[in-house]
Amino acid sequence: MLLAAWEAAWGQLRYSVPEEMPKGSFVGDVAKDLGLQLSALSDRGFRLIERGRTQYFSLQGKSGRLVTAERIDREQLCERVQQCVLRCELIVEGEMKFYEIEVEITDINDNAPRFREAEIELKMSEMTDPGARFPLPDAHDGDWGRNSLQSYELSGDEHFSLAVQTGPGGDQRPELVLAKALDREEAAFHELVLRAMDGGDPARTGTARIRVKVLDANDNAPVFSQAEYTVRVPEDVPVGSVLVTVTAADADEGVNGQVKYSFKKITEKAAQIFQLESDTGAISLLQSLDFEGDHSYELEVQAHDGGGLFDTAQLTIIVTDVNDNAPEISVRSALNEISEDAPMGTVVALLHVQDRDSGPNGAVGCSLDGDIPFRLEKSFDDYYRIVTARELDRERVSEYNVTVRAADGGSPALQSSAVLALRVLDVNDNAPVFAEERYSARLAENNAAGALVLTVRATDADWGQNARVRYRLSEGRVRGAPLSSYVSVQAETGALYALRSLDYEQVRELRLWVRAEDGGAPALSSNVSVLLLVVDENDNAPQVLYPPPAALPGSGSGVAWSGVELAPRWSEAGALVAKVVAVDADAGQNAWLSYELAKATEPGLFRVGLHSGEVRTARSPLARDAARHSLVVVVKDHGRPALSATATLQVVLAESVAELLAELGSAADEAAAPGEPAVSLTRWLVLAVAAVSCLFVAFLLLLLALRLRRWRRQQLLPPDSGALRGVPVSHFVGIDGVRAFLQSYSHDVSLTADSRKSQLRFSAGGSCCDTLPARPLPDEPAPLLGDEDPAGALLSDPAAPSVSCSFSICSRTLSPALLFLCHVLWLA
Repeated sequence: MLLAAWEAAWGQLRYSVPEEMPKGSFVGDVAKDLGLQLSALSDRGFRLIERGRTQYFSLQGKSGRLVTAERIDREQLCERVQQCVLRCELIVEGEMKFYEIEVEITDINDNAPRFREAEIELKMSEMTDPGARFPLPDAHDGDWGRNSLQSYELSGDEHFSLAVQTGPGGDQRPELVLAKALDREEAAFHELVLRAMDGGDPARTGTARIRVKVLDANDNAPVFSQAEYTVRVPEDVPVGSVLVTVTAADADEGVNGQVKYSFKKITEKAAQIFQLESDTGAISLLQSLDFEGDHSYELEVQAHDGGGLFDTAQLTIIVTDVNDNAPEISVRSALNEISEDAPMGTVVALLHVQDRDSGPNGAVGCSLDGDIPFRLEKSFDDYYRIVTARELDRERVSEYNVTVRAADGGSPALQSSAVLALRVLDVNDNAPVFAEERYSARLAENNAAGALVLTVRATDADWGQNARVRYRLSEGRVRGAPLSSYVSVQAETGALYALRSLDYEQVRELRLWVRAEDGGAPALSSNVSVLLLVVDENDNAPQVLYPPPAALPGSGSGVAWSGVELAPRWSEAGALVAKVVAVDADAGQNAWLSYELAKATEPGLFRVGLHSGEVRTARSPLARDAARHSLVVVVKDHGRPALSATATLQVVLAESVAELLAELGSAADEAAAPGEPAVSLTRWLVLAVAAVSCLFVAFLLLLLALRLRRWRRQQLLPPDSGALRGVPVSHFVGIDGVRAFLQSYSHDVSLTADSRKSQLRFSAGGSCCDTLPARPLPDEPAPLLGDEDPAGALLSDPAAPSVSCSFSICSRTLSPALLFLCHVLWLA
């Protein structure tokens, strides 16, 4: 029991079963003895492999029992072997383990002793002395032990008796002993029965009939040249070759001297391999020898003459090994697939390598071909394991053909090989990789919704589901709206589409991230930035900011750009009259604006700056030039096709306020709609002037009241001494604290509608009232409204139109504050 437990622990089992058991007979409970679970055997799979060509056992998967698969004949399997053992191996596929099983085939008494010849004829001379011994053929019993041949019996005649000798190998050799002298004249023939019995229960017997022929006197028996013959024969000797020739000599003459040869003792198997020529004693080969089958043969040859005398000799034929068997590689268990993340040392295949030759011819060495991530390890006896030697990478090599090569030690060496196909299974160890580090595309504005922008592409080095890439947008917002409302990406192809028509003036670029994600578990992903540039198109016409728009005459919907500008008649060439200000919502070349004068009342009087839009006098106005001029300025961009807008300017040349008002009234009458009387506009102008006059009178009364109040205070308090800053005291005259200018001043005013800078300059000139004599002009006084140079009276802001006028006011009796208020009212 301890021995059985030790063998089971080391994966070895030993059973015993008698021969000739019917198919399906129980041998042993392998699963129980090895401690294997039946479910594990069913799930992982198993194989039972025997080393012979015939499968004698099978393993029941449901019960785990070992049963016979064929009827087993011990005598056929193990001839002349005392212990007959069959070996098989159990391979558990999933575990890459093997268990060795030995089954001893015990003998039963199923064979009776049998003589090679059922009838034997012996020849004896009547002169033979009593006590002479004659060898008899042996009986053969295929059984072993007690069931083998045990004894012989002789019956039939009193002249003979039986003697049994024990040979060198313990075998029994029957001999016929002459107990009583022969007399040919009394009996020429003697009939005997030789019976062989085994030790079985019940015992089996075999018989041979012996006929003894009594001859006349024969003095000399044949004699072999050697008592024992030994010959060594290579196993590859050709069929028909003569292996050895035995010779025997007989001193008699005639028939008594003629020697014949025969096998006295030979097995059935040897009788099919060797042939003895009866006349010459030559032993030849009938079948090929096989060292791996039988190493040697022991035969007994008999030579007899015509007189019945004989001699025997022992013949031993030794078969020598020849390297005629290449190593045999048997794949006991192997994987077809292996994961690329399998750890080092993972068993891939279990191999059995053997060479049926012996000695150096049977010594086998194994190796693997090529530089592959596997190595060969010897496991047990003739078993080898193929294990992983380093990490696998399916992306570099997806399939291996592992070649195992075995070579023996013969000369020349014989080789054999086996190829194992192993596919590496993918593991999601590679994230998608985009074809470019970043993507950019240009899309013209006003695109159609659903237009294809570009296609991003990412590849995954993995395989199958792990390499299936899907795309999606990362979250983001554009102008407060979700990014997904502007663009979308097709999940399968990576095509990026614009979901809405884009406007360059609102969105000039879109920056977004596209994520590529594979189908592994867990999934791996990578991101790439995409820059979408919106390309401007010339879809916006220039927009005129100044002059402001006015309703088109006779139309309720159209808008024209018009304005009224004032210019003094004494303007010099190059004087700024107005500035057309326009912008274009487009960009680049589409927003480059140019100005040109398309139409003018007096073509040579005004000109327009090509890029500035400034309207200047081309020459000084002449007296013959009309007071009112209409200028049509065309503003064009540089797009293709170019878009344009027009601005109409009304320029009035005037020297005085009265002339200016008259021209404005005339212009208003002409601009009135058809059917509307011109008096209406005049009425409104008169009302406006009357309203301004009323305001002026009210202001004078208020100012007078303030002066009277101040005068009363000055009567009560000492008068202040002071003068208007920048004007000498000698230029004033006053009574009771009220002062007035003695000098008449000419005021040049430059005003703009939108500019923060206006100029009011005092210049010496002729007096409009000469009641007081003029004094020498003082130094240049400081400006009342600023410190800028008079040249600064020009527009500082090119975007604002200018109004230039020139007037003179008699200011002898007006205070500076009142004079300033008059200017303000004039501006209003």
